[in-house]
Amino acid sequence: MAPAGQSPRAAQSTGHSAEEILLAFAGAVRAAGVKVTADRSRSFVDAVGRLAVDGRSDVFWAGRATLCASPEDLPAYQRTFEAWFAVEHSAAQRLENSATSVSAAALDNDDGGPEGRREQLRALASRRELLRHRDVAVLDDAERALLHRMFEELPVRLPTRQTRRKHLDRHGDVDRVRTLRDQLRRGGEPGPLRRARAPRKIRRMVWLIDVSGSMAPYADSLLRLAHRVVEAAPRQMEVFTIGTRLTRVTGALRVPDPDNALALAGRTVPDWSGGTRLGEVLRAFNDRWGQRVMVRGAVVVIASDGWERGDPALLGRQAERLHHLARRIIWSNPHRGKAGYEPLQRGIRAVLPHVDFFIGGHSMQSFEELLDVVANA
Repeated sequence: MAPAGQSPRAAQSTGHSAEEILLAFAGAVRAAGVKVTADRSRSFVDAVGRLAVDGRSDVFWAGRATLCASPEDLPAYQRTFEAWFAVEHSAAQRLENSATSVSAAALDNDDGGPEGRREQLRALASRRELLRHRDVAVLDDAERALLHRMFEELPVRLPTRQTRRKHLDRHGDVDRVRTLRDQLRRGGEPGPLRRARAPRKIRRMVWLIDVSGSMAPYADSLLRLAHRVVEAAPRQMEVFTIGTRLTRVTGALRVPDPDNALALAGRTVPDWSGGTRLGEVLRAFNDRWGQRVMVRGAVVVIASDGWERGDPALLGRQAERLHHLARRIIWSNPHRGKAGYEPLQRGIRAVLPHVDFFIGGHSMQSFEELLDVVANA
């Protein structure tokens, strides 16, 4: 099996396996804005391997069939494929057009010419693909810097709701009331059918992010993720930190630059890396914000490992109370999905009956899954 534009011998000469190069290309397609899941990436590799394709056109169609989910994905896929496998483009042009160009600054200057640049891009994309699955708590400084750039490229889809008020729309359903009124104005003479449609609006979202000591390795990434959502929906998104106190950090996260936003949030939060009193903090949130329009009908995300030093029964009651107000409660636990993990902590056991989704939250892949759940909640 060899990727397009490379013979098996060429693939071996680069020092990367054919599978690594194909996965790197799938990562570049994802970076270009196509929603490529891990399953789709694996299907792409399997398709190329099972079909034993060896030509550029074969790989193109295998990728198009497995990596693209809708007609809207095709232009981005086409551009990425051409940039990725083209040999006639200059290195500078590829750097500008490639989906991984955001990381061009990380490339070495001693690149060995255009082919060396292309290989560096492939290696970088492969590195990004591998980084998607790494636990953010164990990354070194260089990997964390690359992860921060990946947050900036992360596509965000927002949950929506259908409004009750309908507006005239020629592609909507027949509006019988408007049609009847129109015909009455015509003195009973038949007229055109009036059509209307109820538009969709972005649903409110509330994120509660645990910044206690046990969540310290994940708090930075979770706040960066929340910053991306605030950036996409600044008026529909509210963010609080929880630990021993409840702190509203929405204003800080509205700062456009993510590093400045997190620095400002860090100066705002007084209990960073402190203890955990989730039950008391959640009660404070329900008392102060639960009766307001902020929470009613909203999608609420709680990012916490559930280590509760207070009364688990209180935490359970407050989670139940919040569940009655919100549309959906999503609990993101960084240990969920790891080998050997079981939700045995008293805090987690108390809240599980009152959450709609209990998912992971320790890697870029799990953050993407969290955004998918939020978008469809």
